Amino acid sequence: MFSRCLSLLLVCTSAAAADLRVCAEPDNLPFSHQSQSGFENRIARLIAAELDSNLIYEWQPQRRGFVRKTLGNDLCDAWMGVPSDFERALTTKPYYRSVYVFVYGKHALQSFDSPDLKALRIGVQLPGNDGAATPAGYALAAKGAVENVRGYPVYGEHPAAERIVAAIARGELDAGVVWGPAVGFFARSQNLNVANASAPKQLEAMPFEFDISIGVKRGNRELRDRLDAALERRKAEIDAVLDEYAVPRLR
Repeated sequence: MFSRCLSLLLVCTSAAAADLRVCAEPDNLPFSHQSQSGFENRIARLIAAELDSNLIYEWQPQRRGFVRKTLGNDLCDAWMGVPSDFERALTTKPYYRSVYVFVYGKHALQSFDSPDLKALRIGVQLPGNDGAATPAGYALAAKGAVENVRGYPVYGEHPAAERIVAAIARGELDAGVVWGPAVGFFARSQNLNVANASAPKQLEAMPFEFDISIGVKRGNRELRDRLDAALERRKAEIDAVLDEYAVPRLR
């Protein structure tokens, strides 16, 4: 009888794997999607496997109040792909560093000092509901390229980067200046060129490069440390996923 109870206890214990609850945007390729086809979904899967945890998603549109509604309300444990200096969460060590990029077809654009800059039709992302500019938008404005710049709100039927790439492929835009991880996957699918962008001299202090980490609730150092260890152990596999999704990286 004791042996049978012990066996049952061992079965129950082995079956009780911990959960890793991840909050993610349900329609934000190539980062995340409800089908779990984004590269952050793939990386989260690797991390959960390394931690021997069940991966559970809490799907939430990334709108105003996302952190408060998710990590703040203990709806999830982790948020993939946040800037390493993000103040509203405790972040892991970065697992990649990326940069804004120029995207173009036959109209080559590789610098904000291009003599053709003001004549080109250029697409940029517009984050948030207030149409705020990205570093790319500020750089174009600093160089006087305003009239032909077209903003693509990040909230729409498809990701802004995907819409910009489609517009370039159709000939409606000549180029785009877009956050690299958002656009590399789509640019490759349309055989477009990608080149790293750096700020013009007028805005040389404005960052165009960012370290990217996993965010957890502030104070949860135990989970942060476990994630750091898992990221280190799975680094080669994570790099392979980033390569597969054409994420431009600086290290």
